[in-house]
Amino acid sequence: MVEEKIKKEAEEEAQAQVDIWKYVFGFTEMAVVKCAIELGIPDFLEGQDGQAMTLDGLSAALGCSPSSLYRIMRFLTNRGIFRQVNQGLGCSSQNSTSNAIACSSITYVQTPLSRLLARNGEKSMAAIVLLESSPVMLSPWLGLGRRVLANSPPPFDTYHGQDVWSYAQNNPAHSKLINDAMACDARVAVSAMINGCPQVFEGISSLVDVGGGDGTALRTLLKACPWIRGINFDLPHVVSVAPRSDGVEHVGGDMFHSVPNADAAFIMVSTVSGCCMTGEMTNVSAY
Repeated sequence: MVEEKIKKEAEEEAQAQVDIWKYVFGFTEMAVVKCAIELGIPDFLEGQDGQAMTLDGLSAALGCSPSSLYRIMRFLTNRGIFRQVNQGLGCSSQNSTSNAIACSSITYVQTPLSRLLARNGEKSMAAIVLLESSPVMLSPWLGLGRRVLANSPPPFDTYHGQDVWSYAQNNPAHSKLINDAMACDARVAVSAMINGCPQVFEGISSLVDVGGGDGTALRTLLKACPWIRGINFDLPHVVSVAPRSDGVEHVGGDMFHSVPNADAAFIMVSTVSGCCMTGEMTNVSAY
């Protein structure tokens, strides 16, 4: 029993020495996936109609170094994000970088996971990755310990000196990141609702989407339920840049004060905004 215990402890210690590196370099997966999105790798491969693309062809199309791109693709194929196919004789993912690059038959294709990273895909999650990997969103996480010790305001507020919505109002580029990310979430969630429980919307002639961002949720819904009059309600700086759409009225305001009148209200709780929200929704009245 004693020997087994010592052996088990030794194995756990050895495994811990391996596992710790996941936390040392835990940021790399997000960073490399963000890199792939910014380079446009998923979008380019998606445009090849399922045809595999060589490393040389991909690097030429993206305008980047084959050796640097190879390292990125090796990382991503290892994680199952892209798939490497049609390796020639003597070419393998275990070869050195220089030998691998010399193998012109190395090609890459999309996977279901990489398609989620294409900016223009119907189920794209690219905008959410770009938002959550942005320095603005990542920096507050580095102060999480101070938040726990001091019971201070949320890390975002402490780091940036204002809440996320005020920051977005003063920084249009970040506001667009938020709107694009919420639109990704809305396309997937609303489509699932329409397909899974369409009866929910029967008998509703008007619906207000509270915190509707750029109106993606309502535009998606109205394609399936054109009889509904949609009211996209969000902060003034958000709806001021929302695209116009038939059947959708954009209204600016503050949901913590009041919301527009409608037969039903739609509030989508999103992981994109949920991590930044504070306070309670009280004293809300319709007008």
